Amino acid sequence: MTNNDIFKKLRVALQLRDDEIVKILELVDFRITKSELGALFRKEDHPKYMECGDQILRNFLNGLVIHLRGPMPKKAEKKPETDKNQKKL
Repeated sequence: MTNNDIFKKLRVALQLRDDEIVKILELVDFRITKSELGALFRKEDHPKYMECGDQILRNFLNGLVIHLRGPMPKKAEKKPETDKNQKKL
């Protein structure tokens, strides 16, 4: 199974349109046009077919996580812990 097959199956299963996929990829600062995206979803024997690389699929999956879960919350700074047994002078 190729990356193109995986990408197609995810698009169908999640009922995503091309413009939604472009927005999901923009969440991880990855730019792609609708025509480039359309080339990924063509049949392998089509002259305009483009192979989906690992980078495109990886960025889509990372963007999908942000799209479905929301952005990762900022980590709060840890305050230095004081020793509770320390005597106050």
